[in-house]
Parts: sequence; C-alpha cells; structure tokens
Amino acid sequence: MEFGKGYYKTFREGLQREWVITNGIGGYSGGTIINARARKHQAYLVASLHAPVQRYAVLNKTDEAIKIGDKEYSFVTNMRPGDVNEEGQKYLQRFIYDELPHFVYQAEGTFITKTLCFEWKKNTIAIGYDIMNGSKEAEFYITPFFTYRDHNHRVERAELKFKEEFETKKTLKLVPKKNKDLAIRLYVSNGKFEENEEKFDSDAVLQTEIETGGEAVVNSYTPYKIRVKLKPNEHKKISLICTVEKKFNKDAFETIEAGVKRIRKLKENSALKDEFALSLVQASDQFIVDRKSTKNKTIMAGYPWFTDWGRDTMIAFTGLTLVTKRFEDARSILKSFAMYVKDGLVPNMFPDEGLEPLYNTADASMWYFYAVHKYLEYTGLDEDYEFIKNEIYPKLEEIIDYYEKGTGFSIYMEEDGLIHAGGGYDQVTWMDVRVGTWVVTPRHGKPVEINALWYNALKVMEKLSEKFGIISKYGKSSKEYGKMADKAKESFAREFWNEEKKCLYDVVDGDIKDDKIRPNQIYAVALPYAVLDDKKEKCVVDTVINELYATYGLRTLDKDNPEYQPYYKGKLHDRDAAYHQGTAWAFPLGALVTAYVKISAKKTEDIANKEEKNLKYIEEDTKNADAKQYALHLIEPLKDHLRDGCVGQIAEIFDGNEPNISRGTYAQAWSVGEILRAYVEDIL
Repeated sequence: MEFGKGYYKTFREGLQREWVITNGIGGYSGGTIINARARKHQAYLVASLHAPVQRYAVLNKTDEAIKIGDKEYSFVTNMRPGDVNEEGQKYLQRFIYDELPHFVYQAEGTFITKTLCFEWKKNTIAIGYDIMNGSKEAEFYITPFFTYRDHNHRVERAELKFKEEFETKKTLKLVPKKNKDLAIRLYVSNGKFEENEEKFDSDAVLQTEIETGGEAVVNSYTPYKIRVKLKPNEHKKISLICTVEKKFNKDAFETIEAGVKRIRKLKENSALKDEFALSLVQASDQFIVDRKSTKNKTIMAGYPWFTDWGRDTMIAFTGLTLVTKRFEDARSILKSFAMYVKDGLVPNMFPDEGLEPLYNTADASMWYFYAVHKYLEYTGLDEDYEFIKNEIYPKLEEIIDYYEKGTGFSIYMEEDGLIHAGGGYDQVTWMDVRVGTWVVTPRHGKPVEINALWYNALKVMEKLSEKFGIISKYGKSSKEYGKMADKAKESFAREFWNEEKKCLYDVVDGDIKDDKIRPNQIYAVALPYAVLDDKKEKCVVDTVINELYATYGLRTLDKDNPEYQPYYKGKLHDRDAAYHQGTAWAFPLGALVTAYVKISAKKTEDIANKEEKNLKYIEEDTKNADAKQYALHLIEPLKDHLRDGCVGQIAEIFDGNEPNISRGTYAQAWSVGEILRAYVEDIL
C-alpha cells in the first residue's frame, strides 16, 4: 500500500492514518504516516520487559533534516501548542506499507528512504536509511527522541534523567534514573554524534489524546543529533539501532531483509492466494506472541493498549492460527490457557509472575470448546486428537462439571439446562463496561450467546467423550453429555424466541426477558451446532442484517432503541456509555457472514427422483454463489478499511452512525481473526 501527498494534503489529514509493527514478544513500534505523533502510545520502540507485558517506551521517534548547500530542509513533523505545526511532511514524497513501513523523502533531487523493522523477538528496533544523494554535497541529520515511560502514560520533562556515556564512537548508552537495571543503546553505522543546544523536546501535542481527553502532550530527551556527510551522487546506507538488549544486530538492512522474508514465508505457508486474505495473514502475525510465564504462545487482544485476554484469544484463535496454518502456535495457545483453568473458568485477564489471574468471564471457557472443535476440524490427525486427549480434554471435563454445579461469578446451570451468569456489579459477558457502580449493559441471567455456546460445548463433549471416554473425576459419558445438550436445546428455543420481533431475546432472567436487539443472537446461528430450526435461524439473520449491520461491523444496539448511542467519542465516561450501546464492532460481522451463508445453503425441500435432484443441485449451486456474493458485499468495505485508520489492520470498533469512523484500539485480534476466518471459510 502506498500513500502519496494526496493522503496528507494538510497536517491534520496526515495524523489520521497510523502504522504498527510488532516484535513477537509484546513490544511494538508505531506512529502516523507523516511521522508526527498523535497519541501517547506512538513510539518507535515500546519494549516489553516481561513478555508480553511491562511495556515501556524508550525511543519516541527520530526526526531528520538535510542541508544541501546553504539551504536546510527539515523533515520534522510535530504539533505544538496553539495549533502551530512543524510540517516536514511537505518533503515526504510517499509513505509505503508493504511488509514494513517506509518513509520516502525528497529534496533537490536527493531521495531518502527510511525503513523500520524489529529484530525478531528482541526489544531492538532497526532503522535503515537508504540515501541517494543529488548532485551537490550535503549533510544529513538524525535526531533521536529518547524517553523512559510506561507506554500508557506521559512523562514530565523533569523526570527524563539518564546517566549517559559513549561505549564507542558509534554507540551511545543511556541508563534511566528510574530503572538502573536497564540500558538503552543507540548505535549508528555512519556519522558523528553532536550535542544539541536544547536537550529536550517539550510539550509536543497529541491530537488523538485531545479528542479523547487523554494526556495530550509528550516530552522527549534529545541530547544529540547525528551528522552524516554525503558526497555528490553518493548512494549511502545508514544503520541506526535502538535497543534495550545487551546483544543486537548492528546491520539494520540485514534485520530488514530478515523481517521481509519472515512475513513472506508466513503468507506462503498459509497457501492462500487472495490479496485481501494475505493482507489479513500479515495482520494476524502482529498478535501472536510469546508469554514468558507459560513458556507458550498467547494472543494480544489489541494494539496499542490491550494485553492477552482469554475471551478475545479464543474468538480470534481460528482466524489467526488455523486459517493461517500456524498449527504449532495453535497448540501452544491452547496449552497456555489450559494451565490456568481454575474452578472451570478460563482466565479473563492473564497472570504474570506473582499476580493472580482474573476469572471474571463466563464466555472465555465456552469459546475454549469452540477453539478445540475448530482445531480438530483443521488438523484431525491421530496425533492432534492425542494432544487434545492428553493435555486439553480433562480441562474440558472440568469446565462442564463446574458450569453444571456452579462456580464463581454466579455461573451455574439452572433446572432448564441453561446457564445463568453474573450478578451485582459483575460483568461476565463481552459487554462488560462498568463505571464505578454504574453497570452500563447489565446482562445478568441467561445471556443468549452464553447459552448458544453452552449447547455447542455440550455437543463437542458428546462427540469427544465417545472417542476418549471418561478421563478425569469430572467426566461424563457421551450419552450423558448428549442428554444435557438435548435439554439445553429444547429450553433455548422455548425461552429465547421473541415471537413479536421474530428474533431472540438478549437475556432471560426468570420472567424478565430483555428484548433489546443486539448482535449476540447471531451466534445461535453461526456456531457449528444448530440450536434453532431453519425458519427461526433465517429470521435471526434477517433481523441482524436489517437492524444492526453498519458497514464495517454490527451495532451493539438497534437505532430505534431510546438508549442507542451513535458515536463513540469524547472523554472516557462518554465513550463507555456508547461502547456497547450502539457502537459497531467488527468481530461479530464474521459470525453474520457465516450465519448468512449457512442458512442460504440449506435445502428447503426433499427431492423425489434423480432428475429433479440433479436440477435441484444446479439451483442450489446458483443460490450458494448468490449467497457468497451477498456475503462478500457485507465484508468488502473492510478491504478499504485496511488503507484507513491503522494501515493493514482492522480496528476494534466503529461509530454506529455513518460514516462509521474507526475508534478504540486501532488493531484488534478478534476483528482480524473473525473477518479472515469468515472470508476464507465462507466466501473464497
């Protein structure tokens, strides 16, 4: 993807598109396409000091300038107080995002290409400058912007204190006073360090933080600039490395080449040929990371601020690891979460050393069954079944037993065979916002998606128990799981069907039935095991499309509801009020696509003879092609979205009303995973 000057005709326009790359251990690098910072989470090196968490920004960015003859061209882009901008983007000829981000600058016939890449699984960012000088002598300047701060917070200028020394003429070492066990090193292959008169860059303004009520300024320590002399028509490459590692590759271009090869190999291994699908394969890679505490893989829920969450991981799992054929990573992720199942609950938020995990989720455990089911669907070898039997299945038995008899957070099976979840201030479904004592979307009782997942979990266990038998003290026979499933299915259809609105109630709690039209009901159709009859399934799909579809995702509440909030913007309180009250989410769109294609493929009548049967197959093929074409219309706007927001990624959420601007985290695992899964499984 290339972005020329038409995408940043003004400074403000240039702030609207971002980029991100990651290092496989929780660290990341990001900024805008014009190299100005718009949010506090943007930095060239956010190091993960305890994978994948404890993330600290140590290099905010670098700025560049070139002096040709007696004229200086500054590529500096910063927003200053009073809406005063340093607009170096006027010399930015193009921003390119392929496997990596590239900035291409031009002044008087001199071309400078700046590329960023992580040394894989290292807190080391490599910045390669490829300079093709024009016909005059020139001097090129690089200014690094150092910091040491939690990536979620700003740091005051007075706090930016470092002990500094030059280990060699090419390597600067900075030790922050706040963490004397950490050393930040900056290495440059060419040029000379020169002291700056002003040692700090103070109060650069962050536009996104202004809009969201966050910490709207950033400070940096800028003690030196690097000066590189250029001869006429010289082609010079400069390696700039910033790291907190003791050992690192000093050749930025070797790191860049390795990074490109690694991403191309992932695409090749996926065996996918479609351009959109391959873009999402690359996007998927950003989320799969190592977790030090389990010595296994996990999935980061979203960048820049989320870590690894159980619910998000299991929903994103199929698209990120199975569609992409990363089966070893899939096994590792299943093992990571199996290690921490407690009282039948999969962690909502993952633990770190010395910290207890949080288990406040009713659906993470249920989605875990879906992940196992899909894993075996995609793999299915004897060795895969043995892996599930030996390392995962006993945990599945435990989960069902605890959900049946009762576990934490008011999660238990009622007499009708359905699952009750939540109470008081506990928010245990994905619609989980609570502001103090204000529970924004109370869904206590029997949530519709939890019970669709529960039925599917029982069907998965019915099938696996027939193959594995009873393994643990929590286990049941296949027949017992089957009886539980039958009872749950019968109760589900009776209790959740809303005859007046021709769709499903969102939550049932005794005689109280919440008839708000929400996207949660789509999982009663999209999940592998049908819990409704064909007619009701079609009604649900039609309702969701008609009332909730919003270009890039599904609204969390229909527009006609008086509680509907169309825009997710403003300060945190205002955003929380809209988060699940109208804001559109990308990930449920994957379920809608699956559900639509699923109901469209079902037969409507029995065929008596072969001749009619053959004719019917032709008709069905035509209908299936039409269904896929319609489903493509539902999902196709996200192809354009890859060029918007965070380029190459899919955002967490969007405004419910047009033009459905992207909000929240700019790169979300379950958004990417579910769109990739549905696109490959149901459309291609």
